[in-house]
Amino acid sequence: MCNSLAPLARTDVSREADPDVDEFVGEPMQTPMTIRDHLERARIVYGDRVGVFDEPDQPAPSLGDLTYSQFYDLAHGMAAGLDDLGLEQGARVGIVSQNSARLLVTLFGASAWGRVAVPINFRLGPDEVEYIVDHSGCDVLIMDPELESTLGDIKVKHRLISGEESDSLFKMGVEARPWTPQEDATATINYTSGTTARPKGVEMTHRNLWSNAAIFGWHTGVNDRDVYLHTLPQFHCNGWGMPYATTAMGVPQVNLRKVDGPEILRRIEKFGVTLLCGAPAVVAAILDAAADWDGEIPGKDKVRMIVAGAPPPTRTIERVETELGWEFIQIYGLTETAPLLTINRSRTEWDDDTPAERAAKLGRQGVPAVGITMAVNPEGEVLARGNHILKSYWNNPEASAEALADDWFHTGDGGFIDDDGYVSLQDRKKDVIISGGENVSSIEVEDCLFSHAAVEEVAVIGVPDEKWGETVKALVVVGAGSEVTERDLIDHCRAKIAHYKCPTSVEFRDELARTATGKLQKFKLRAPYWEGADKGIN
Repeated sequence: MCNSLAPLARTDVSREADPDVDEFVGEPMQTPMTIRDHLERARIVYGDRVGVFDEPDQPAPSLGDLTYSQFYDLAHGMAAGLDDLGLEQGARVGIVSQNSARLLVTLFGASAWGRVAVPINFRLGPDEVEYIVDHSGCDVLIMDPELESTLGDIKVKHRLISGEESDSLFKMGVEARPWTPQEDATATINYTSGTTARPKGVEMTHRNLWSNAAIFGWHTGVNDRDVYLHTLPQFHCNGWGMPYATTAMGVPQVNLRKVDGPEILRRIEKFGVTLLCGAPAVVAAILDAAADWDGEIPGKDKVRMIVAGAPPPTRTIERVETELGWEFIQIYGLTETAPLLTINRSRTEWDDDTPAERAAKLGRQGVPAVGITMAVNPEGEVLARGNHILKSYWNNPEASAEALADDWFHTGDGGFIDDDGYVSLQDRKKDVIISGGENVSSIEVEDCLFSHAAVEEVAVIGVPDEKWGETVKALVVVGAGSEVTERDLIDHCRAKIAHYKCPTSVEFRDELARTATGKLQKFKLRAPYWEGADKGIN
């Protein structure tokens, strides 16, 4: 659990009048760590550099290309505009939008002057967004123009459509109200996507975000020669904290409104992108686009792609290296951990391995990041401690106490730590399939099915069975132009893994339900098969 420093008061220090001791005596110098640091550094060191390229194809007028000095001025102007609306420090500012420069400005314009940014999933329905706005107590809600028809009736004190309306907040040249930096103050509230219950608001402090950005940037080598492409939704864990890490290092940030494989490759080529993040579904879209790309794949031998959100198949990891020529980096974490807990990046010791051998090693979730301690409890649940674990769930003390019980954060994921210190997930604890008394990892079965050339997407779930309690069912999307039967896929699995783990049935689908960040929504996929049951296990 995060043991944050208390806010520090400035104190006078003096040299002791002892001629025999040539030593400065006083309290150690400590300054609060806030995300204002990242913005200030970008302005001072990289002020003339274009730092943000806004999305050109959006319903709001594009902000175009912004230098880091201009980006700072917009964030500061927003802070002054929020002052003008009468918002106190600590007030919540919501924004529901696809990736855009205005969303990035809001992350800093709210938090860096003492308020709380609440970035909201733009794919949620009006009832869900209204719940988040009410639960967090947002005084302001900025929304993408595309969402006005569905979200326009949400009641909030100040509702602004992104564009000319929201730009009225930019009080340029007006000094924002001073804020005494406090690293333990809440900087953002990020709502987790719920399963059967309402989403929970994850409180991230300035210290949490600072720690995650620094350590994430350190492990992935973020530097001022990079160019970052925002393929990851910026609302999700604040874009995994990359907006803070890249801003601090003066990295040009390219906005992408919608994930599209060919467009990702085009922007990598146009802007010289070297770094991007995404879920395995984004990787799949890029690989599909690369198959039809004319000429050398953009970013070959230059791009680093950081992947999380679901354990990717080893075949996909191998293809990133062999077909794209990019470096594959896997991380593991949650919204509650800002998100970085573990990282898996190729090592010198693996240089002589084949791509397939390297992919198998990179398939693990990784080793603990600097400052993170990992453990597995007797029930097989992965636990974590560190400086960027959530402060609490907003207005939910019961859930906070449960998640942070025994001075550990309980991830809800089942897994193990191998002899080399690498964490490997076996499954979400609630998604483990128990068939005939044996635990079956859906991830293992999915990985096996993905190794079949005809399989484009797959989700493995447990369904009720009178004899075995549960049996393994595979929901499969077949790749374009491919043909395969249920029997083919079952036999494929039986040739590779223990028979009790193999699907007893295969259902073919046109698509699979996913979250905005690419995670399979297994509770939705499983629900029809458990309809009428008292509980979700059998």
